[in-house]
Amino acid sequence: MKNKLLKQILKFGIVGGISFIIEYIILFCLKEFIHLSVLLSVAIAFSVSVVFNYIGSIRWVFNANNNSKNNFILFIILSIIGLVITEIIMWIGNDLLNIYYLIVKILATSIVMVFNFIMKKKLLEKS
Repeated sequence: MKNKLLKQILKFGIVGGISFIIEYIILFCLKEFIHLSVLLSVAIAFSVSVVFNYIGSIRWVFNANNNSKNNFILFIILSIIGLVITEIIMWIGNDLLNIYYLIVKILATSIVMVFNFIMKKKLLEKS
């Protein structure tokens, strides 16, 4: 049981790490080259990375039914909650405290990653 959980956490970390790289690059490009606001850039980048994260999580990390419409809906709801948490942290860190947005993004991602693993494990493996 403990070995299975550790293996699952490692897989989750790999999928999350790749998702983070995708999101971070898109965030940087939208902010620095297209000059969108930080919060809009975060929302777009987060949304794009969710697609990769969903496929990787359902197919490789969690023991979930690949074809379940409920799993997709749960995943999207959890992703939206994660986006809201991220946006709040970004707003506080970047807009209110004037901390560089890419540093705040690392903190936000760390917090949302823990939230996502706990919630997705509970909800996706249940269905």
